[in-house]
Amino acid sequence: MSAKIRTQEEIAARVKALESMLIEQGVMTTQAIDRMVEIYEHEVGPQLGAKVVAKAWSDPEFKARLVENASAACKELGISGLQGEDMVVVENTDTVHNIIVCTLCSCYPWPVLGLPPNWYKDPQYRAAITREPRRVLREAFGFTVPETVEVRVWDSSSEMRYWVLPQRPAGTEGWSQEQLVGLITRDSMIGVGTVGSVAS
Repeated sequence: MSAKIRTQEEIAARVKALESMLIEQGVMTTQAIDRMVEIYEHEVGPQLGAKVVAKAWSDPEFKARLVENASAACKELGISGLQGEDMVVVENTDTVHNIIVCTLCSCYPWPVLGLPPNWYKDPQYRAAITREPRRVLREAFGFTVPETVEVRVWDSSSEMRYWVLPQRPAGTEGWSQEQLVGLITRDSMIGVGTVGSVAS
């Protein structure tokens, strides 16, 4: 991608400016903003998706239900809501790597991944990831998929929101679900990154 992905500092500065403007104009209060942050830190967001993935890694029967009907399986764990009515999980394997995009706008499975990152909504990402997914992964995310692995790009829409079930890393046999959750990243559930590394 020719356009750089914004740094965390740039994003934070923009968010702070927007927050100040909303408060000054009386659109929102500091308390309302704090509550929104709390919701997306603790009640929705990628930590919930990580719990679903860890459960799937640990429970083959749950994994089968998740792959068959992601929305229903997530409801078993109390995870559902707006933008998650029709979710589909696609599973990474030794031979297939999946990536998620919404080429029209920014459709995204909010209940399991929280708010979409800014780059997910960027027109350059949306166009380039479908044409040259390996190059985008390598240049924008520093992530290389082996040539022996097929790359599949899934286009989310308002009717169908995809997300990725990443592969369980080797060396985690016998780990608890709580331990596994710590390895699972938002980017791995979008398909533009990997799960965390396992210390040897």
